[in-house]
Amino acid sequence: MQKEKILVTGGAGFIGFHLALWLAEKNNDVFILDDFSRGQEDHDFNNLISKKNVTFLKRDITKESAFNGLNGFDYIFHLAAINGTANFYNVPDKVIKVGVLGTINILDWFKNQEKGKLLFTSSSETYAGALHLLEDNFPIPTPEDIPMVINDPTNPRWSYGGSKIMGEILINSYMKAFDLHKRLCIIRYHNIYGPRMGFEHVVPQFIERILKKETPFQIYGADATRTFCYVSDAIEATYRVISSPKMMGQTVNVGRSDGELQILDLAKQLFEIANYDVPFEINKPPQGSVNRRCPDVKKLNSIGFLPEVSLKVGLEKCFDWYSQNINLKIK
Repeated sequence: MQKEKILVTGGAGFIGFHLALWLAEKNNDVFILDDFSRGQEDHDFNNLISKKNVTFLKRDITKESAFNGLNGFDYIFHLAAINGTANFYNVPDKVIKVGVLGTINILDWFKNQEKGKLLFTSSSETYAGALHLLEDNFPIPTPEDIPMVINDPTNPRWSYGGSKIMGEILINSYMKAFDLHKRLCIIRYHNIYGPRMGFEHVVPQFIERILKKETPFQIYGADATRTFCYVSDAIEATYRVISSPKMMGQTVNVGRSDGELQILDLAKQLFEIANYDVPFEINKPPQGSVNRRCPDVKKLNSIGFLPEVSLKVGLEKCFDWYSQNINLKIK
């Protein structure tokens, strides 16, 4: 990899941290912009920003001044967002503000930059409403051109998915308004998991409850299915997209279309890793959750990406990390 000057917004968060670390270890000049409204200033992050080729900027992306003095970047990865289901319900105003105003601010700055490419990170949450609407006619694996539908605007859960929909509209609008088709792209993450992702995702939730010896073990939506992509694979895919000329102007799913499994089977795999064996108690799925999620990744495969980390290995890595950091409550 040629040495590049790179900006990562949301670099203290889960994927942002792993991406910034990966880029820094390849000797790039990495600038991280974050205000810890979602990310974490922990030991791992402080080690990252202590590297000579990493610069940390504690700035609020909802303010235009966040980008003052920044220029000359080869790549900009825009990951800043307030994720986490609890946040969708407790601080939906902040979720919307960061997701929408933050994206407007970065695009208003970027349109005046003479060089560089910007990648916006969206989410499979953008089409959750379409799944409920189309039901039996919903395509699985799901392509990028699936309709985006907000089926219940009164549900504050849509503060996140809605902000990602608006983010995608913004990217496409700025492409057209400022002829940025060769410099902007969108990816949609699908169930990325790994160390240091907090405790709200299903994988760390299950691990935490196993370590705390929960019995009976509660499963909500046992027959719901997902595919899971380990964070190192997601980062490799993310970089491949932004560095591929043919992906500019495109929306690209990032995740895996293989290995779809039920949530109950996910729990069983973690039980096996942990050598844990207690009865399951099956409950209804959380309100607003979707029954199946599996992305079509043909576009991603077309630029040579193939995942390397199996679910078994990824879950083992997660279990080891969370076993050592169970008392570290990441926001």
